[in-house]
Amino acid sequence: MFSGIVEELGLVRKISRRGNTALFEIAAKKVVEDLKIGDSVAVNGVCLTAVKMSADSVSFEALPETLKVSNLGVLRILDKLNLERSLKVGDRVSGHFVTGHVDCVGIIRRKGVRAGNLSIGIAIPPEFIKHCLLKGSIAVDGISLTIQAIQSNLITVYIIPHTLKNTTLSFKGPSNKVNIEFDILSKKA
Repeated sequence: MFSGIVEELGLVRKISRRGNTALFEIAAKKVVEDLKIGDSVAVNGVCLTAVKMSADSVSFEALPETLKVSNLGVLRILDKLNLERSLKVGDRVSGHFVTGHVDCVGIIRRKGVRAGNLSIGIAIPPEFIKHCLLKGSIAVDGISLTIQAIQSNLITVYIIPHTLKNTTLSFKGPSNKVNIEFDILSKKA
């Protein structure tokens, strides 16, 4: 379980393909401080298990289904990633509960300033739009955000400067794919 508050931007150092699976070596500092092999980390919002570590990197294996339902399958060397360690009992939840089980991939359709705030419009596959609630939480590449508008299958989220500076959203633009996880409560509504 995660909170959708990105702790660090990691960097894809190496990608090794083994049949239909992929092994990602990610350069990181903060996330590896107290991490152990077998621990879970949200990587662009996808819950992955640490399988190998060094002082400045951690490696994760992604199975075919994970590569298919997320944007991890299109990663390249030097891409930046949102990283968050799993919550511990007693941790403050500053975002919302995020499981790391991505529901679908959205596509950024627009990014710009609206009413003085940075807004991002994300196209959601039509069969999933029913899980989007106005003023409800959504995880976009593992970032806890609030849905500000819904029009057809396009949602709008606003980004504060801190979030823009400390996540991959500053590097993403129209046509980029983002992992989407709907609020666990909205899936029960």
